[in-house]
Amino acid sequence: MKRNVGSVDRLVRIVIGLIIAILGVVFDSWWGLIGIIPLATGLLNFCPLYLPLKISTVKK
Repeated sequence: MKRNVGSVDRLVRIVIGLIIAILGVVFDSWWGLIGIIPLATGLLNFCPLYLPLKISTVKK
């Protein structure tokens, strides 16, 4: 897996993922599990959706 998520994109994904997960716990909703997706892509520095779209936010 080649890195395709840059540092700002990574930070935004982690923050949004945590917010969604926390809101899911606070409101006792399984929708909080959706927060795992941006959190995982932020932590792994890789977004599979970027591959077919040929997007990379990593500075060269």
